[in-house]
Amino acid sequence: MDLQLKDKVALVTGAGSQIGYGRAICLTLGEEGCDIIAADIDLDGTRQTAKQVEALGRRALAVKTDVTKQADVDDMVEQAIKKFGRIDILVNNAGASSRERPFMEMTPEDWEFDIGVNLLGQIRVARAVLPHMLKRKYGRIINTSGGQGVPGISIYGAAKGGVVQFTKALAREVGSQGVIVNAVGPGLGKTGLTHRAPSEMFEGERQSSVLKRLCEPVDVAPVVAFLASDKCSYMAGQLIQLSTS
Repeated sequence: MDLQLKDKVALVTGAGSQIGYGRAICLTLGEEGCDIIAADIDLDGTRQTAKQVEALGRRALAVKTDVTKQADVDDMVEQAIKKFGRIDILVNNAGASSRERPFMEMTPEDWEFDIGVNLLGQIRVARAVLPHMLKRKYGRIINTSGGQGVPGISIYGAAKGGVVQFTKALAREVGSQGVIVNAVGPGLGKTGLTHRAPSEMFEGERQSSVLKRLCEPVDVAPVVAFLASDKCSYMAGQLIQLSTS
């Protein structure tokens, strides 16, 4: 299926990890013909991702961005508009977990970190990008959820649960103005986000999976590409949960 993404401009946050979902999303969108703004707090990794997009024959911009800082987010969007003139697609992929530990061992600082990155970070980026989409009456926003109900990452999961409700509400607010908002919930995989997680967590997920394997970046990126495309024209405010449990 031709997703008709050629020459669209996509901003992907959390694109620095070379084993993460963000990198795979950048490359898949690049293969489909998108120019890419790759953003991450890890500038070296983000530059690697941008170079890989350029090797596909597409333009790319690497931007160091901490989504918990409004100044960083504003600068990211400003650089994107300056280079490409517009943002057609936003993939709110940046995420982080303060630590994997029982709720009663977490500190208020841990709570603030998990909510600040995983919920407020996505809200902050969407708020910065939306005016440009609404002005053109066109846009696709794909938020990233997942991790709800998993012991050891309770506040992270709570933040991601908030993303789902934010997605539903925002979709209703802006859908009639040409901006389609959905969310994707990747399954647990060995990405930069989860590299510190105990092996038992992965094994439990693997055993409960119908396919008896973990989620991989190549499983997530094509779903995001569909949600970013004009083929996704009558689905809004939905969570596509990638799970085989």
